[in-house]
Amino acid sequence: MSSLIRKVAVVAGARTPFCKAGGQLVRSSAVQLGVAAARETLMRAQIRPERVQQIIFGIVSPPVGAPNIAREIALAGAFPTGVPGYTISMACISSNQAITSAAEAIALGKADVILAGGAEVLSDVPIQYGRRFRDALFQASKARSASERLKAFRGVKLSDLAPVAPAIAETSTGQTMGQSAEKMAKAFGIKREDQDKFAAQSHHRAGEAWKNKLISPRIAPVAVPKGKEMAIVTSDDHPRPDTTVEKLAALKPVFDRELGSVTAGNSSPLTDGASAVLLASEEVARAEGWPILGLLRGYQYTAIDPFEHLLMGPVSAVASVLDQTGLTLSDLGVIEMHEAFAAQVLANIHGLASAKYCAEKLGRPAPVGEIDPTFINQWGGSISLGHPFGATGGRLVLQLLDQMAQKSAQFGLISACAAGGMGSALVFERA
Repeated sequence: MSSLIRKVAVVAGARTPFCKAGGQLVRSSAVQLGVAAARETLMRAQIRPERVQQIIFGIVSPPVGAPNIAREIALAGAFPTGVPGYTISMACISSNQAITSAAEAIALGKADVILAGGAEVLSDVPIQYGRRFRDALFQASKARSASERLKAFRGVKLSDLAPVAPAIAETSTGQTMGQSAEKMAKAFGIKREDQDKFAAQSHHRAGEAWKNKLISPRIAPVAVPKGKEMAIVTSDDHPRPDTTVEKLAALKPVFDRELGSVTAGNSSPLTDGASAVLLASEEVARAEGWPILGLLRGYQYTAIDPFEHLLMGPVSAVASVLDQTGLTLSDLGVIEMHEAFAAQVLANIHGLASAKYCAEKLGRPAPVGEIDPTFINQWGGSISLGHPFGATGGRLVLQLLDQMAQKSAQFGLISACAAGGMGSALVFERA
């Protein structure tokens, strides 16, 4: 991939609280949460909606009535009606792709200012019925009389009325991500104790970051119904700073009940939330006097065989983006890695440091390098903060840039795995 023609800056960003599915945001829609994050982003940066030329959002499970949530956010968020929007679905790296798609348009001079991000309301996943009942409903919709409508349902059994439970499984392999994480843990020798230790670290750090008001400045409050009144949600509800390795060790494995090590405690939870990031060309940002949180230095998306180790995609993505930018892991002052599972993070770290893995899977003469698990995700990660699929990439970017500012770090990296064996890596630089 060639270098960017114009430098692209992140000038603002916000996210809603991330709340467990079925919890505080259960009555919110993806569009409502996207609007909250989008409006808060512009309001805090004091940038008028009229300056935004395009909106790009990511989502994994779009609402049936509003599949292009980006355009709906533009309209519901009181942006000018002439602002177009499109929606991306790339599994857990959907908002990563939204952000880099925005960067590409800006780099090529197609736009100067674009709002990108993502949203997910896993409390509102579309529920399907079995094929026989769906076929009957379709036939009934075309019927011209009551008798024809009744005839359409002949042969439909009571069992056909049971909804099909949604499952987060690969269409290609038939395995869930949790099963794939179990497979990786066994293949790379990732111990249960190390997974629980990493998960506890995530919760403790998230708790400290909230306590020290490191995360709250980026939060867009969300109004939700509570009885006959409205309540305001202002914080994530999943971090458990009081958890311990001992408490986590008491949980039973979920995906391999006899020999497994992946539990609900060392996995990311199903979550509702949204994030938004405002990008602009560096020259426009400087001319307007807008703050520059960071410059996008490089990015890479890769894919591997999902039948082997589904969630190892970040290894090749990180290797590629480091080659692209001419950096090494030691040049990075901050690293944010998406925590789908503790086993997945630790397996990726193993892969980056393994000469055997890098030679066999990446064709590299040497390992990419070592990462200390205690170095990454200093403010907590997806295990503790939550993982609304379409919105996590935006959180990663904002959390990375805020830490880079705190540490005066020149370079930072985010990486994330995704369904289909895909991986993503982005490198940012302080202006």
